[in-house]
Amino acid sequence: MELSLKNRNAIVCGSTQGIGEASAIELAKLGANVTLIARNESKLTDVLNDLDISKGQTHSFIAIDFRDSEKLKEEVKLLKSSYHILVNNTGGPAAGPIADADTNAFEEAFRMHLINNQILVQKVVEGMKQEGYGRIVNIISTSVKAPIAGLGVSNTIRAAVANWAKTLSVELGAYGITVNNVLPGFTYTNRLKSLITKKAEIQGKSEEEIASIMKSQVPAARFGKAKEVASAVAFLCTPAASYINGINVPVDGGRTKSL
Repeated sequence: MELSLKNRNAIVCGSTQGIGEASAIELAKLGANVTLIARNESKLTDVLNDLDISKGQTHSFIAIDFRDSEKLKEEVKLLKSSYHILVNNTGGPAAGPIADADTNAFEEAFRMHLINNQILVQKVVEGMKQEGYGRIVNIISTSVKAPIAGLGVSNTIRAAVANWAKTLSVELGAYGITVNNVLPGFTYTNRLKSLITKKAEIQGKSEEEIASIMKSQVPAARFGKAKEVASAVAFLCTPAASYINGINVPVDGGRTKSL
């Protein structure tokens, strides 16, 4: 099975923490040259220094705030001309019932999660076509299969990203480019910690009680680790995954009830 990513260039978004950071680490271990993208330059430097270089890899980063899509368009011009891998990953919208959500929340989330993905795809896709090799992986949510209570804006925007990705997979498949979505379940990241805190406040329970209830919904009976999700991301980027295209891959310990 061909898993080497030596001489492959990868962009990983949201790569200073959680699943994004873990994905960058796993891709580097497989030999990829990784370009990190996030907004905190200090944290980017820390992650950069942790990436594997044993296979002669060279890594870099660009500090970009994804809340400014117009600036992103300008900043991506600084990136190399040829990339083989793009991992789209952005922190989720604030929790809350959909009926209470301000319309601005939908607009902002749409820009951060879909418009920015589109900007980055347009940057890399021609190079992928020329190379005859491309892997676009979007880290979204199991909510594209079954909406999650209390995440109204996120449920809506994640579904839009999933359908965008499916459309891309059909258009780009003939060029040796695959487009897939990885759907993390309850993964123990800062995002999950904040959701637990909010649930505890709303329900008047301790964070330990909320965490225990959430774990009871997972057949694996525990929260996932960022590295476990990153392993799925990294595999989808390898030559071995060349015939896997246009799918949603839950990495959730079996929590999602649908197939």
